[in-house]
Amino acid sequence: MPVTEIKTESEFNSAINSSGLVVVDFHAVWCGPCKMIAPVLEQISAALPEVTFVKVDVDVLSNLASTQGITAMPTIKLFKGGVEVDQIVGANIEAIRKKIEENK
Repeated sequence: MPVTEIKTESEFNSAINSSGLVVVDFHAVWCGPCKMIAPVLEQISAALPEVTFVKVDVDVLSNLASTQGITAMPTIKLFKGGVEVDQIVGANIEAIRKKIEENK
């Protein structure tokens, strides 16, 4: 399943409250490391159809980014049933893979 771009806070709330693991990529279009991990997240999402992958542009949804405590990009947050279960700050692909495996 492709990584879906979240356009509103309502979409975000709906996504993180869905059943199963939800991986949220908080990114910015100007962020080099964000651009580096984006294709990898697409590959992981294709390999794990049971996991939902979404992305949030912190410049478009700055209030949401602030509410979520995003201070660096990329920040990857993992949610289950609307509850944050883990997060990774930075473009550490191995840490991201590990956290997804641990929480799915």
